Amino acid sequence: MRITIVFGGTNKERLVSVASAQALHLALPEADLWFWDIDDTVHEVKSEALLNHARPFEEPFQPDDVGISGIERALDRAKAENRLLVLGLHGGTAENGELQAMCEMRGIPFTGSGSASSHLAFDKVAAKRFAAIAGVRAPAGVALAGAERALAEYGRLIAKPSRDGSSYGLIFVNAKQDLVAVRAAARSEDYLIEPFIAGVEATCGVLERPDGSVTALPPIEIVPADGGFDYTAKYLAKTTQEICPGRFAPEISAQLMEQALKVHRALSCRGYSRSDFIVSGNGLIYLETNTLPGLTKASLYPKALKAAGIEFADFLRGQITLAAQRTQK
Repeated sequence: MRITIVFGGTNKERLVSVASAQALHLALPEADLWFWDIDDTVHEVKSEALLNHARPFEEPFQPDDVGISGIERALDRAKAENRLLVLGLHGGTAENGELQAMCEMRGIPFTGSGSASSHLAFDKVAAKRFAAIAGVRAPAGVALAGAERALAEYGRLIAKPSRDGSSYGLIFVNAKQDLVAVRAAARSEDYLIEPFIAGVEATCGVLERPDGSVTALPPIEIVPADGGFDYTAKYLAKTTQEICPGRFAPEISAQLMEQALKVHRALSCRGYSRSDFIVSGNGLIYLETNTLPGLTKASLYPKALKAAGIEFADFLRGQITLAAQRTQK
């Protein structure tokens, strides 16, 4: 079975994906590299081209060939050549279940959650409903039409795309004029509006192993550079702190790990996931779950693996084994 790292994608998270692929390739140097470009073409990439791309979070990766085919034909080739796909992709059709469905229809093994789980987790509104079924608290949603009334009631709101990641498109609503930006953004994609919840930002990864065991990783405490954990704070700001293990009381850490496991199971995630929370004065509040969280050197999930004493390469080999096992079943 040929191991192939797929990275890039047709959405705005493709920059993060290139950085994830660099980390994946360093851990799996024997793997082939396929870059999925924004025009839907897939390119075979040499190691030097990927590793020499110096500013992946800021500058798009440019392949130096015309591409082997579109994504559908590339997947046909992956099936014919008995490839297993390591998904170094984030967001869009790479994480919303569509790519996973294309792989499942062909019987191609791939890392991460399946199509149904990916689709469910990608929709923040649906994910919150399933988290609630599992007994995990999530913030109430606010209708755009009632945003002014909600702003007066809660004092602050936060708006974010219903289906997106890497903290793209976050809008902090502190005054009525901020709602102008929310309404403008909502014209091009669905937006989720919630009361702003004061507290400490936290995230907790979950890991499935080839023996079937599922465990939570040490929670991470996030201290954003300027009060908001958006794309700039996550990947570019030097003053953002990501403390792992987080400085939480033991009972809070235990609750974060327990609730991350509950959400992972409620959403039927596979392989690995990472769920985000606010540690508020009134307890934990669930925000969202990532089924393909970032795997860059700057990303949160690898930090949690390290804190748990798990080597990144061992994690990847475990995920490859899981993907192969599932296809055999």
